[in-house]
Amino acid sequence: MNNIDIDSILNNISSNSLFVPFGRIININSSSIVASGLDVAIGDIVRVESEQNSLKVLGMIASVEKVNFTVVPFSFIDGFKAGDKVYLQKEGLGVGCGYGLLGRVINALGEPIDKGGRITNLEGYSSINKETIPPLDRGIINQRFGTGVKAIDSMLTCGKGQKVGIFAGSGVGKSTLMGMIVKGCEAQIKVIALVGERGREIPEFIHYNLGGDLENTVIVTATSDESSLMRKYAAFSAMAIAEFFRDKGHDVLLMMDSVTRFAMAQREIGLSTGEPPTQRGYPPSVFALLPQLMERAGSNDKGTITAFFTVLVDGDDMSDPIADQSRSILDGHIVLTRKLTEEGFYPPIDLLQSASRVIDKVIPVEQYQRFLKLKRVLSLINENEVLLRIGAYKKGMDRELDDALLRKDKIRKFLTQGIDEISPYEQTVKQLMEVTND
Repeated sequence: MNNIDIDSILNNISSNSLFVPFGRIININSSSIVASGLDVAIGDIVRVESEQNSLKVLGMIASVEKVNFTVVPFSFIDGFKAGDKVYLQKEGLGVGCGYGLLGRVINALGEPIDKGGRITNLEGYSSINKETIPPLDRGIINQRFGTGVKAIDSMLTCGKGQKVGIFAGSGVGKSTLMGMIVKGCEAQIKVIALVGERGREIPEFIHYNLGGDLENTVIVTATSDESSLMRKYAAFSAMAIAEFFRDKGHDVLLMMDSVTRFAMAQREIGLSTGEPPTQRGYPPSVFALLPQLMERAGSNDKGTITAFFTVLVDGDDMSDPIADQSRSILDGHIVLTRKLTEEGFYPPIDLLQSASRVIDKVIPVEQYQRFLKLKRVLSLINENEVLLRIGAYKKGMDRELDDALLRKDKIRKFLTQGIDEISPYEQTVKQLMEVTND
């Protein structure tokens, strides 16, 4: 009689997936789930199933204790209760990347939400949580990036790989300026993240601001009615897609609207997992998360990501904590003001409050001198505006101011631009030379 190797049989049985491990919900509220019974790590994706209602939702592990762990769901969790099962779905969250994404509108998980059917021609999944480019592996920003907007290209010239913030209150014109940049920029690929927008704004942005043209464009969206986790990871998914195209050797434009709503989503997640509120109710994780997202833009030895992040400033207050933190991370800021909007000045960019930290690195010396000259003229007009309005200034009192006033109408005409007007970079430079010519 042959001997039976019991140990070998037991080892083979244990290696087979005869039992799928699961945990149980022990506490649940409207925004998070506390469960136990699974060996999980921060960032893992789990599936929560209701035994009675046949409901299923995905969630992400947000915090882990010795025994229990907290799950933040990707969608609403009405109908779930304590005792329902939690399964480990996969380790970490990824988004499908490939040229099949071009021309499509997707959600934070990479699923299509347009009428284009299933997305094909994907080259694999990319983790949405990645480390930033090591400092010494970053490319030097020394090539200009044309946006097609005269005020930006002449006075706030951007470079390939730069991170720029667009700061404005509600209804001032952020979306309009975004559309102008997307239509007129020199980028080969455009990735747009619309985070926390009203549902009606998505088709309107495509139709009005982009003219219905999504060629070489990917839109990642999470509307205001979606869960905080979807709003948060829409931004990270868009960044992962931009990184994919950058690593393929493209110059990529990443446009995100808005950082403020992204921060609000993380505030909801942080507070639901027990973080203490700090400035204006924002937990510490918000201020740690902003550089983790923004610093991933930039250039490497393959391609570039030039990023524009819009920041909604509450009550036009530039000292808002999110605006202040963003300004310290970014390589430049464009400030839109309600005053210019009310005057009918478009785009309503306050050039004296705005700045590009790389302008002197990406334009010739002569052009830089003309930029300084035009900025001086604008500053003179601004400083003496009250005197001019009340008639306290008489011509001849200040020769430099007289010269500035003679140029005022010509400068205004140069800096204003129609929504559908695209100004090639070379044409903008030529007009800058003409308006500052002695």
